[in-house]
Amino acid sequence: MIAAAITRVARELNQALKRNAQSTEDLVVVSNLLEADGTVVPQSVDKLVAFLVNIEREPSPRRTPDHIPGAGRTAVVQPPIFLNLMVMFVANFSGAKYPEALKAISGAAAFFQGQPVFDHQNTPDLDPGIERLSLEIENLSIADLGNMWGVLGGRYLPSLLYRMRMVVIDSSRIEAQAPQVVRPVVNVLPEGVG
Repeated sequence: MIAAAITRVARELNQALKRNAQSTEDLVVVSNLLEADGTVVPQSVDKLVAFLVNIEREPSPRRTPDHIPGAGRTAVVQPPIFLNLMVMFVANFSGAKYPEALKAISGAAAFFQGQPVFDHQNTPDLDPGIERLSLEIENLSIADLGNMWGVLGGRYLPSLLYRMRMVVIDSSRIEAQAPQVVRPVVNVLPEGVG
């Protein structure tokens, strides 16, 4: 679900930016900025790059396992977990293309301001396992921003951080099965009968 959520939102953003720029070339990619050895990922150059920064569990009351009756047995399944994804959009343009970086990041901000929610009505190709995604921009202090870029590779690029809410992970795995408990039927006859 995580890959499906980020990829679909990036595709929608890519289509919008391509329309606005009247371009046939993809402008948005889902990728790391850097390889594990610190070299630049070639497909991320001169692109708006979307990548996962963090995963958070949506705070909600702890639910107990669900008991689903059926066919004389009850199945016990764990409740789904709801995740928020912290997704970074980085304008990875270099040198003389810096104004393009600013256009790309502005375009992304405008797109998500105009369409902060993705559901099956406005995004028919949304994965069937995803009911709805909403994106909210996250504000980082200069210190937090510096720490994040230190972890990401050390050089700041124009970027936006969004909280993508409500990616549901549901294994639907049956944890246990037990026979259904059926209340005995007691026939009570009125007095004087029987």
